[in-house]
Amino acid sequence: MLNIKFVSSLEKTFLDQDISDFKAQKKISALRGERLSLQILYAFDKNDRHRSPPFYSPVLSGSLAEYASLRSVKHLPVAKYEGERGERTSIDESLRLSPGLFPDLLEPIAGGSMLPICDRTLESLWVEIEIPEDMPAGEHKLSARFDLIEEMVYRGTGEPETVANTEIIIDVIPAKLPEQKLIHTEWFHADCLASYYNVPVWSERHWEIIENFARVAVKNGINMLLTPVFTLPLDTRVGGERPTTQLVGIKKCGNRYTYNFKLLDRWVDMLDRVGIKYIEVSHLFTQWGATHAPKIMATVDGEYKKIFGWETDAHGEEYKKFLRSFLKAFLNHMKKRGDDKRCFFHISDEPGEKHIENYKKSKKIVDKILEGYTIMDALSRFDYYKKGIIKTPIPVTSSLQEFYDGGVKNLWTYYCGGCMGGYSSRMLARPSASTRSIGMQMYKYDIVGFLHWGYNFYYTRGSIDTVNPFVDTCGDRWVPAGDTMLVYPAISGEALESIRIKVFHDALQDMRAMSLCESLYSKEEVVAAVEEVLGYSMTFANSVTDSAKMLAVREKINAMIKAKV
Repeated sequence: MLNIKFVSSLEKTFLDQDISDFKAQKKISALRGERLSLQILYAFDKNDRHRSPPFYSPVLSGSLAEYASLRSVKHLPVAKYEGERGERTSIDESLRLSPGLFPDLLEPIAGGSMLPICDRTLESLWVEIEIPEDMPAGEHKLSARFDLIEEMVYRGTGEPETVANTEIIIDVIPAKLPEQKLIHTEWFHADCLASYYNVPVWSERHWEIIENFARVAVKNGINMLLTPVFTLPLDTRVGGERPTTQLVGIKKCGNRYTYNFKLLDRWVDMLDRVGIKYIEVSHLFTQWGATHAPKIMATVDGEYKKIFGWETDAHGEEYKKFLRSFLKAFLNHMKKRGDDKRCFFHISDEPGEKHIENYKKSKKIVDKILEGYTIMDALSRFDYYKKGIIKTPIPVTSSLQEFYDGGVKNLWTYYCGGCMGGYSSRMLARPSASTRSIGMQMYKYDIVGFLHWGYNFYYTRGSIDTVNPFVDTCGDRWVPAGDTMLVYPAISGEALESIRIKVFHDALQDMRAMSLCESLYSKEEVVAAVEEVLGYSMTFANSVTDSAKMLAVREKINAMIKAKV
């Protein structure tokens, strides 16, 4: 006998679990214009045996079925699930404490609608429903059934036999989910796409793949894209290089620099096509201290070669002269396009306490030219803000409270694999409820921007080599699985989504729903309602790990909205 049931999108199921371990979800609410995710679990009774896996066809029906899609949840290897250096990390909340196969990849169903089902495994389908903005309010039944596809059906005779069915009620609330206000960037690595697909940088195929990946980013609430004006000076070993992806053409004639923005224009036009609102200009100095220049290529006396890099003193006169010349030309060009105010700038990623004076010197080189524009960096030492060195710091969530208490305006935040236990993260081994928690946390703390470093980083530590992310989810055991990427590279050049990118998008939708609720009540009432459900005062240090409680938070917000509309 085949058993199927709807469960929450926040459940992560393993192949060796029993379907009876999971409570069926019978009802859920959603706003108009929302993208609702669910799962369908399916498994044979333990005493059933088959000579070979029979094929089944999943079928949805009901008024919302035409707006729904189905994908298989695939399990991928996790070799590293904890942080480094023996610190207390998210291991305390890991779903499992041993390497193994963890659910993450959302893959189109082979053959369009046929699933092979094995005897001894628990499997899952991901259901995604785009609730229309004009969907009639009220309860809508979504039904699912599995039809057995026998050999005679393949041959065009006979009819499939329905062997299992289930249903869920979706209550559509007569209110539209408001637009996203949060600025959201997941660092986009164009060089990783060229390397993984083995295509020349800026070839037509490379541009096609880039646009495919950018469209999926936008679909999931990413509205700022890291733009390689220069080759990214990120996660590169000292003295090493990443493949050249510099968008700006440079010629040096004597002591004079001239610039060609043809490739940059093509990039920005692509951003416009896919719906990216903000342009994140690549870092102007190297990572962890701003001591050197990025790799910068130019044509000098007819020869295309590197003119700046690890050998360049960040504060040397030649680099100062170049950088000021470049930024003036860049801003003039972007002003002519009407795009300069979309640009955000970086000095250096993650400078530490010992780099304060060096960072200050580097920033001073460009301060006057970039006056009126946002300069922001991922850094977690409050002194950078306290001493007036930077107005837009981006602290890690585990350090954010100090910045919040210190009165930082328009506060951003980020997280990564080093976040300690209790903090939200997107690791494969963490509960999905923990990942989704960050939405309500960012709402409470008035966060205006979120950054993460790995949308599609398919290199090892230091960008020394490539990895196959379907086999290696840890960057060759560099970071906890899931830190390096949110999407997987399909053979076709498309980006395949993960459970984690969908759950994070749900967190963004929670923020939007809370904003709508605030417009009907007050911020204080919304936060109080959330904390009543949680049973404690919400901070970034206490993410939810229980799926039911996380869902109850959102149901509370939806109920408050429903009561007022």
